[in-house]
Amino acid sequence: MAESLAEVVVESVRVHMLSSQHVVLLKETERERYLPIWIGPWEANAIATRLQGVTPDRPLTHDLFVDAMAALGAKLTRVIVSSLAEETFHATLELELAGKTYAIDARPSDALALAVRTGVRIFASIEVLDRAGVEPESQVDEKLEVFREFVNSLDTDLDQEHREGPGSDNFPS
Repeated sequence: MAESLAEVVVESVRVHMLSSQHVVLLKETERERYLPIWIGPWEANAIATRLQGVTPDRPLTHDLFVDAMAALGAKLTRVIVSSLAEETFHATLELELAGKTYAIDARPSDALALAVRTGVRIFASIEVLDRAGVEPESQVDEKLEVFREFVNSLDTDLDQEHREGPGSDNFPS
């Protein structure tokens, strides 16, 4: 694939408290940027249980797919969150079989469930990260800047004789 990619890891699977919707958080490995992707409860469970090291007694759908690939001699080589169209994320499974590479369209939730089962690397398109990625520190910086502006607007020209240190009742009213 010729497009620019960044490696990401599954940081966590969470439940939004108000809506009870599930979200998987992908984190870029090279910087503090996160990609939140809303997913269904079944896929969230499939990803979360595997991240927690839980293996079901019987194979679930994603386990069955991994087993079928192995039986056929196919190998998942990487997963890519490849595009974002009309608020819907798209992913690509890259498979190798008999010396050929195949790109298969997939839902990101299914692709991530397969990735955590096989241990393959996960990538996201830079374009997708630029459009939907979140940098927590930039949000904090914006809030701090508003606070900084507020503090700078305060009248700090207090008469020195009224400053007797913390806890003093001698500040002007």
